[in-house]
Amino acid sequence: MTAEIRQAIIDKALEEGFAQAGFCRPDSVPQIADRLDTFVAEGRHGDMLWMGERMHWRGNPAALWPEARTVIMLAEPYTPSHDPMDVIGQTDRAAISVYAQNKDYHDIVKKRLKRVGRWMIDSFGGEIKVFVDTAPVMEKPLAAAAGLGWQGKHTNLLSRELGNWFFLGAIFTTLDLPTDEPAREKCGSCTACLDVCPTDAFPAPFQLDARRCISYLTIEHKGPVDEPLRSQLGNRIYGCDDCLAACPWNKFAVEATEMRYAAREDLVAPKLADLVGFDDAGFRAHFSGSPIKRIGLSRFLRNVLYAIGNSGKSSLLPHAQAHADSDDPVVADAARWAVGKLSGA
Repeated sequence: MTAEIRQAIIDKALEEGFAQAGFCRPDSVPQIADRLDTFVAEGRHGDMLWMGERMHWRGNPAALWPEARTVIMLAEPYTPSHDPMDVIGQTDRAAISVYAQNKDYHDIVKKRLKRVGRWMIDSFGGEIKVFVDTAPVMEKPLAAAAGLGWQGKHTNLLSRELGNWFFLGAIFTTLDLPTDEPAREKCGSCTACLDVCPTDAFPAPFQLDARRCISYLTIEHKGPVDEPLRSQLGNRIYGCDDCLAACPWNKFAVEATEMRYAAREDLVAPKLADLVGFDDAGFRAHFSGSPIKRIGLSRFLRNVLYAIGNSGKSSLLPHAQAHADSDDPVVADAARWAVGKLSGA
């Protein structure tokens, strides 16, 4: 009977819009506790102090909810319809990570998970908890244990069927269901994702130092970015897709079916000059419903000003000068750095 329940859950998940579902035990990833300890002990988490908090939960999913018997990992594609690397050479324009070019995936995926979860309770009983990147859950190792894919050398999840453009969601349930075999790593000798990284954020294959990762620096990091790294940001103002875009497994990527992930035309390659003039109200209105809004205006302007400094466009100099005396010291520092770069100082 449990096999029939499992298949019914998979069918429901696919009906709701997920592309794949896999099953594992909460204790299927015992290796992550030591890896997490090492990552935090070496300071590779940077300002993300929350990673060091509640590590007994993050390193042991079984401790997060002891009553859970099965973890259902679900994948939802957000594959771009355009080449996200095209904008990198357009230095007067901003590069925004593909996942942030429209609606916030947290809200979309969580609602979808809740619909599947409510249906599970109504159909088979038990209890559920759903998670989408907002709790101490190590989604990628669990997804690998559930057979959805493997963590590539860039530490992101890869799949033969989906490439690496997909979100993950988790349903913890008290139902005891058959599990999947863990996925096997299939990166071979390829180092495309490591070689393309602008900031050398990978100390070794399968290892990431967040302190050098552009996604971390532009989203999570507070305060000024270290000067040696600023030039390496290029025109990336929110996240970075270089290692994802370089992966050869993307030849198997499937089309995103959720239209709310389709890129807004004004966020594919927006002009830096149009982004640097936002006040707080304008910023919030423009990025309403977008994950970009959560970094706040100060961090956003900091990133845009670094991109302006890297642009080599003298026409953008007045835009940087306009923020050189900002009341926000981080914005003022970024503006003065950009002025210095553009004026040849």
